[in-house]
This record gives sequence, C-alpha cells and structure tokens, in this order.
Amino acid sequence: MASIVPVEHLAFGPFCLDLTNTRLLRDGVPVELRLQAFYALQVLLQNAGRPVDYEQMIREAWDGVLVSRHTVAVTVGEVKKALREYGAWISCRPGLGYRLDAPQSEALIRKGWHFLSHRTREGLDRAVGCFEQAAREDQADFRAFEGLSRAYLTMGTSGMRAPREIYPAFLGAHRRAVALAGLTPELRSDCGYALHMFERKLAAAETELLQTRREQPSLANNYVRLTMLYTAFGRLDEALEALDEAYAADALLPILPATEISVRFCRREFDRAVECGKKAVELHPYVQWARVFYAQALEHSGRCEEALVQYRHACVICPNLPWLRALEAACLARSGRRREAQEVLGELERVRATEYVDAYYMALLRDALGNRDEAFDELDRAFEEGSAALSILDVDPKMDSLRGDPRFPRLSQRCSS
Repeated sequence: MASIVPVEHLAFGPFCLDLTNTRLLRDGVPVELRLQAFYALQVLLQNAGRPVDYEQMIREAWDGVLVSRHTVAVTVGEVKKALREYGAWISCRPGLGYRLDAPQSEALIRKGWHFLSHRTREGLDRAVGCFEQAAREDQADFRAFEGLSRAYLTMGTSGMRAPREIYPAFLGAHRRAVALAGLTPELRSDCGYALHMFERKLAAAETELLQTRREQPSLANNYVRLTMLYTAFGRLDEALEALDEAYAADALLPILPATEISVRFCRREFDRAVECGKKAVELHPYVQWARVFYAQALEHSGRCEEALVQYRHACVICPNLPWLRALEAACLARSGRRREAQEVLGELERVRATEYVDAYYMALLRDALGNRDEAFDELDRAFEEGSAALSILDVDPKMDSLRGDPRFPRLSQRCSS
C-alpha cells in the first residue's frame, strides 16, 4: 500500500500556510497570527468551498475543547484581519457556519503573476491575457485588476509600450482594483511609482511611497521605488539609505542588485557599480536590468568590449525590447565601430514603423554617431511620448555629452514642470 505523504503547506492567493512551522506567509513574508487563529484558518482551508459549523470548528481547531460561539467568531475575525483585503473570502452564513471560498479565477491569477515575474515583453503580454480572462470570469476579484494594473505599469516604465498609450489603461485597472479592495499598501505603492514615472510628480510620488512604508514596512519593492525616486531627485545619499532598507526587507529580491548598480552609476561611482554588476549577474543571471546597468558601468569605465557582451546578454534575455539594441549600438559607435552602429540604427528605424521604440535611447545612439541635432529631436519625441527614462535625465551620466548644449536646460525644465 502506498504511504500517504503529509501535507506541509496550504497555498491560497498570495498566502502559504506553513503547517510544519505553524506560520502564515504572504509572498514569503511572515504574517502575525495567533496560534489559535492559525488552527482556525487551517480548518477553513482544509474545507475550502464547504461550510464549517460550530461543532466541526470546535472539534478540529480547538481539539474538542469547548469555547463559546463568540470566541470562535472573534478568532475567525482575527483571521480575516490578518488576510487584509483577502478577508472577504471568508463568509459566515447563519445556521451553516464559516466558509472560505477562493475565486474561480484563482488559477488564472497565479498564472498571470508567474508570467509577469518574467519581466519580458512576451511575459507581460501573456500576463495581461490571463488577468483579462480572470476579470471576465469574476468581475469582483480585485486581484485580476491589480494584476492588470501592475502589468501595464511595468510595460510603460520598462519601455515595452508607449507610456502615453499605456498610462490610461493602468489608471483604469488601478481604479477598479482600489474600488474593490481599497487602497492597499501594494496599490498605493503602484500609485506613487506611476506618479513618478508617468507624470513626473516627484513630491506627490514621495508622499505615497512614504505612506506605503508606514503602512507596510516589509514591502521591499516599495523601497526600490523610493530608491529610484531619490535618484531622480538627485538626493543620492537618501537613495542609498532607501536601498539599505530594501536589502533589510528582502536581501534576495532579484531587482535589488540592478537597482544598486543604477544608483552607483548615477553617483558616478563607476568602479563600485562594476563590482555590484559582477555580483548581480552571478546572483541573478537572468535579470536583464542587471545586465544593462552592468554594461553601462563597464562602458563608462572604458571597458567597452566587456560592456558589449553584457548588452548582448540582455538582448538575448529580452529580445523584444528595441531600446536595448540602441544602447548596444551607441556603445559600438563610441568604440569606433560606426558601420555596425549605423546598421542597428537602420534596423531600429524599421522596427519603429510598427512598434514603440523609446526615443530617449535613440537620442543616445544618434549622439554617439555625431548627430547632435537629431539627438535633441529624439529627446523632444521622448518628452511627447512620455518616456519613463526621462525620470533620470538630470542625473544620468549617459547624458553628460549633451548637458553643455543650450537646448538641454530647456528640456530639463520641460520635464520638471
């Protein structure tokens, strides 16, 4: 007879009930929950989709020890509070008992977040498809709209889609998620990040991100966004402080090393950025942002051939992101390989006929090829298209060759007004 393997974890939504260590985790982070409330949640999960009456709850969660119905109600209330916006999954029906129901869209939601975690254009497109289907199946499941808004946010801030086009889609999905679940810390952080990257309202963005930090100090990604914001402000010491807080919250967050390279790069600490880059690609070899920022640090350290290797790795990891090719081509041009750079420029112009190509990086390529007027034409286009890359215009070392031009201060003023 085959032996029965004991269940050690019960997963639902973003949560995991660790039965071995009697703890509740949300996205891998422990959630404070009294032991008796843990047992009540375990019973509800083991009977998901079915009502659990008072007698069964006493028998299974209290091990037969009699307590009042009020005590059971208070304990279940603790569970709902710990689950926060997911507490609505637990209902109480008079005469039947308590019942935990995960939405039918659960599998689609999980799949959507899986694709979103790839951070590639193909992955984001697939994530949107999953979240859209989940929303059609259950209009009341806020997670479908939260996922949609996060996917749109990532597309717009990563140069995958034109920001001016994708921002309204983000706002629509985000508002629907907030209407269903309230302004959770995660949704508030998304709002702050969008204010920074799409609208360049830095003070308002800081207000939202700091409020998120007060509400949920363990949210590591929020510290990453604060780091990016302070970098854009030019408050680079504060950027490092926020980065330290991010490491304290989640030292293995994949985007963290890439963020540190970017901060060191903007501080002109190129050698330090190179050292961070080495560690980043060892720890997270498939995070394209780490490869890109590492390449930039190498290039500004005079190590162009090594930089080209990293740019090409990034292009392999994320092949449908044209601005990566623009950075590679700019490096080729600065290395004296103008013909190859011109060929890439021609390819990107053909791509631009049907796809979004972030003009900020096209400006860098045209400037590297000696076309200063064309570079500023591209920067004007980047402004009109709402390029998220403009958020670091004033601190980006890649723009140093353009800063002395009288057109640059005017562009900077437009971006900050």
